[in-house]
Amino acid sequence: MPTSQLPKSLSETDFRFSNQTSIYHGKVRDVYGIGENLLVMVASDRISAFDVVLPEGIPYKGQVLNQIALHFLDATRDLVPNWLLGSPAPNVSVGLRCEPFKVEMVIRGYLAGHAAREYAAGKRVLCGVEMPEGMKENDAFPEPIITPTTKAAEGHDADISREEILAQGIVDEADYLLIEHYTRALFARGSAMAAERGLILVDTKYEFGKREDGEILLIDEIHTPDSSRYFYADGYAERQKQGQAQKQLSKEFVRQWLIANGFQGKDGQQVPPMSPEWLMEISARYIELYEQVTGKAFQAVAYAENPAQLAEQTEAFLNQLRKADNF
Repeated sequence: MPTSQLPKSLSETDFRFSNQTSIYHGKVRDVYGIGENLLVMVASDRISAFDVVLPEGIPYKGQVLNQIALHFLDATRDLVPNWLLGSPAPNVSVGLRCEPFKVEMVIRGYLAGHAAREYAAGKRVLCGVEMPEGMKENDAFPEPIITPTTKAAEGHDADISREEILAQGIVDEADYLLIEHYTRALFARGSAMAAERGLILVDTKYEFGKREDGEILLIDEIHTPDSSRYFYADGYAERQKQGQAQKQLSKEFVRQWLIANGFQGKDGQQVPPMSPEWLMEISARYIELYEQVTGKAFQAVAYAENPAQLAEQTEAFLNQLRKADNF
């Protein structure tokens, strides 16, 4: 595919909203603080792997991430309160500002990804949690395990145990027990919703924050291909029996491509070139995941062609919030 035929991607934003107090460019999202109480989160088309932002954006990825997150945030409000107030544009969410906990709650139902790599290296304890002997990659754990990581502003997140989190005072015990409860409840709901779509939710992560009044909210996004791994349920058991790779929907295929091309985010390694054909393949896989997970047809919006329109739509939504709720 000639590069000229590749849809434009939105790799960065630098908006200026009314009453804007801060801006933070994360690995994938640009987060704008509005006054004391609101956040605007723009899901860019950036893609990261091994905690490194890759040099090329993926067309429509931001829309996929944002709309999957909206789907699951709306579907889990009865379990866990969350930060979301609305979505004024395909890749934009607006919600309540919280003080984030400095841990990410990773939960794993299956021996896959990082856990599988650690297991293959001979480790049987991950984040203080014992993993049974005799497991094969992609086997189910007897019950889901929680393997938190520190939340690094830059560089690599690091595995950490519940005991270390409490001992270091990163999260106090009452709050940690609640977010652990929320993590298991969200994973159970996400697993049930995945099963309805013929999928297995393999593992995922959740982030939580605390409001000034002490309320703990689910923040950021959930159950997207950037934070989650899915297998197709059909044929899972037979593939395990035969020792075959699982058919999956996740970002893992990007990681495996990078590994095959000599990159794992280690010092001195260079990201391999990403052709237009490969970028479109990644985009198509993201869209496939959206449609498979939500059961909805994806309606691509060319928001990258006119970022100013994103800003205008978001500003109008913020004005509505100010008028209605005195934000």
